Amino acid sequence: MIVKFQASIYIRLFMAIVLIGMILSSCQGDDGKPKPLSKSINKIMPLGASRVEGARSEFESYRYELWKLLVDGGWEFDYIGTMTDDASYSNFSNLSFDTDHEGRGGWTSDEILANVNEWLGEVGSPDIVLFSSPGGNDILNGLIPFDRTVSNINGIIDILQAQNPNVTIIIEELAPGQSSFMTAELSANFSAIQQEVKIIANEQTSVTSQVITVNMYTGFNDSYLADDVHYNEAGAKFIADRYYDILQNVLKSE
Repeated sequence: MIVKFQASIYIRLFMAIVLIGMILSSCQGDDGKPKPLSKSINKIMPLGASRVEGARSEFESYRYELWKLLVDGGWEFDYIGTMTDDASYSNFSNLSFDTDHEGRGGWTSDEILANVNEWLGEVGSPDIVLFSSPGGNDILNGLIPFDRTVSNINGIIDILQAQNPNVTIIIEELAPGQSSFMTAELSANFSAIQQEVKIIANEQTSVTSQVITVNMYTGFNDSYLADDVHYNEAGAKFIADRYYDILQNVLKSE
């Protein structure tokens, strides 16, 4: 009995060491060292699911096209997030693409809400959050009630503002999917969340923290999609342009 008890202690100790190692490695960069916190005056976190993450060459994220606009505009900025993009991107103005982001394909508002605080703990609080297609996957999988989606979006914003009371959150009135894919039910739900986002932004804006909506659906059409819901290059440029129009009035200058 003593031998079995001691063996059990060693097994538990070993498992604890393995778990600690996994946690520490999740906070490290590709070289195994902890990722340094950004010191940029404009720390930007692209937040969301697959439309943020992208999956070259199947479909595009808007992040690269927006990055080029920001570089061309001469802005000082830094994308931040625990995720990195392993796809190949051409240099622009002799600079390599900043691949950091906080997008996870297929994730719902439940999952983002449950993890956003941990992500902020790893990479620090952003100055600006680009909140992509809020509730999009909730609607597509049909498993999360609408009221909970709204509550989750508010909860995510609450956490972002608690971490940084001065954060600016640009939240999308999400773009639709392919017209052949958008059933009457999907279209109604997309329209409902687009309208709800406006209410959320109005209620969550404070004296120090702006929550700004960006209309991604007006003018968006099937030619901007690589599949049922994801952007092609033209779609990525469309979304990036809409973000940049707002960012020019939000970003800090040196």
